[in-house]
Amino acid sequence: MKVIYHPRYKEVYASDPAAHSGRMESILKEISPHFELVTPEPASVEDIKLVHSDWHIENIKRHPLLYEIALLSAGGAIRAAELAVSGEPAFGLIRPPGHHASPDHCWGFCFFNNIALSIARLRVEGVVSRAAILDFDLHFGDGTDHFFSDVPEVTYFHPEHRDRQGFVDSIASFLEGQEADIIAVSAGFDRHEEDWGGQLKTEDYQEIGKLVKEFSERACQGRRYGVLEGGYNHAVLGRNVRAFVEGLS
Repeated sequence: MKVIYHPRYKEVYASDPAAHSGRMESILKEISPHFELVTPEPASVEDIKLVHSDWHIENIKRHPLLYEIALLSAGGAIRAAELAVSGEPAFGLIRPPGHHASPDHCWGFCFFNNIALSIARLRVEGVVSRAAILDFDLHFGDGTDHFFSDVPEVTYFHPEHRDRQGFVDSIASFLEGQEADIIAVSAGFDRHEEDWGGQLKTEDYQEIGKLVKEFSERACQGRRYGVLEGGYNHAVLGRNVRAFVEGLS
C-alpha cells in the first residue's frame, strides 16, 4: 500500500477549510510511519482537459499558486490510479479536493475533479473500461456525478443513510451488485462524529476500507485506490484517514 504525497500540499493556497494550515500535518503524523510515501508529478493541461473546459482551466490559472497546487493534486490522483492498475493499492493524500468540480464550474473548496480525471485518463488509455466510484464524503459529489451520469460504464455512488450502521451497510449492498475493472474512492472524513456530519466512528472508516478491499479482490483483480476529499477537524482527521487506509490495504 502506497500513499501519494507531495510536500507542497502543505502550502496554504486559499482561505477555505480544506486549505488550512496543519491539515496535512495532522494526517502525516498518523500515516507516514506506517506507509511508503510516493511523490507525484503535476498533471498536464492535457490531463485536465479530459474533464474540464478551456474556460475553466483559464479561470483557475488566474490564481497562480492555487493553479500549481491543483495541478499537483490532480497529478497525485493520477499516480494513485496508475499504481492501482499495476496491482498496488494506493491512497492520494492530496489537496485541494475535487468532487464538487464540474467541467465549467467549481465550488466547495474544489477546483479540478481529481477522481474524475484519474478515471477518465485510465479509460482514454484503454487500461480500464468499467469503473465504480464510491464517495463517502458528507457532501454529494455533484461534479463527479455530472461527469459520469451519461457514461454507463462508470457508476458513482454516494451513500445517504443517516443511521451509522445503515450507512456502512448501504456501501456493502452497493458493492455486492457492481462489476468493474477498478474501484476508486472519494474519501471524505467530515461525516465523523467529531466533524461536521456527527455520524461515523473511526472504526467505521476501517470497515469501509475493508469492504472496498474485499470487493476489489473479488471483482477487479485487487485494483483499488482512494483520494482525500473532506475532513476538517484536525484533532481526529489523521486517525480517521489511517483507519481507512489500513482497511484498504
